[in-house]
Amino acid sequence: MSSITQEPALPKTPPAPKTRSAPPVVSKTRRSARPYLLSVPAVLLIIGILVPFIKGIILTFQGSTATTLKNPPWVGFKNFARVLNPDSSVFIGHATWITIQYAVLATVIETVLGVGVALLLNRSTLIGRIFEKVLILPLMIAPAIAATVWKFMFNADFGVLNHVLGLGNFNWLSDSSALYSAVLVDIWIYTPFVAILVLAGIRSLPKEPFEASAVDDAGPIYMFRRLMLPLIWPYILVAVIFRFMDCLKIFDIPYVLTGGGPGVATTTLQINAFNDLIKAQQYSRGTTYMFILWVLVFITARLLVGVLGKAQARAAGAEE
Repeated sequence: MSSITQEPALPKTPPAPKTRSAPPVVSKTRRSARPYLLSVPAVLLIIGILVPFIKGIILTFQGSTATTLKNPPWVGFKNFARVLNPDSSVFIGHATWITIQYAVLATVIETVLGVGVALLLNRSTLIGRIFEKVLILPLMIAPAIAATVWKFMFNADFGVLNHVLGLGNFNWLSDSSALYSAVLVDIWIYTPFVAILVLAGIRSLPKEPFEASAVDDAGPIYMFRRLMLPLIWPYILVAVIFRFMDCLKIFDIPYVLTGGGPGVATTTLQINAFNDLIKAQQYSRGTTYMFILWVLVFITARLLVGVLGKAQARAAGAEE
């Protein structure tokens, strides 16, 4: 019987490595142009901001009104001298004082209530989780619409607040209480913003220091003052910065409630500027109000941001 001899199998030759295609050659001109192309949106945004701003500054040195709109005369610092003169009928002092009162009251109360609400929502309970979802509802309502609803609630004759609180015919929008009523509406709308921001800060804190303090039988007040408050202070300051600057520019809530009245009880800087720009058609004088408001907001923002930087350094354990 003949035996069949099998030839040994030849080793498989490995496949030839795939040659990668060379990257496209980019010319030196295109490489050098890329940074400039990427900066085009930022440049356009800056131009869109600076052009109206510079135009507004120029307008403050002119006497632009409805009758001199095409060729306004150059008046120099007369607009500033008039609105800053205490003896002038358009003195800015009262509107500035009303604006500062509104901003300080609303910001302080919203911050205190927001921190308190955030501490309550930090508890993992069913009611807390439900309330956390409901809390955001006031932020979803336009301030003008919310102020309109509250205006009906403030009505002395058929308002629901007087009926529920048993206040009779109390006038919420009188000379002495209109500003505080506007602040109340602001608090109702924007306290959830502070609470949500502070709550996010609380939930981002490390748990180890609090667990160690609990082992040492530290009380909740001690842990809040010594541990939590220094760590969440930057978050609180961020909320304060946003709310205080926004309150300095307030217009919609007091204007919808009272139109700046009764008299000038709720006439803020924005309402004063609106009355001159739109109603009286004194364009240069109204723009002067807005420029002074911008200076006030700019100085306040710089001071608060400086305080925020120091608070962040302390929270991180860095030396000032």
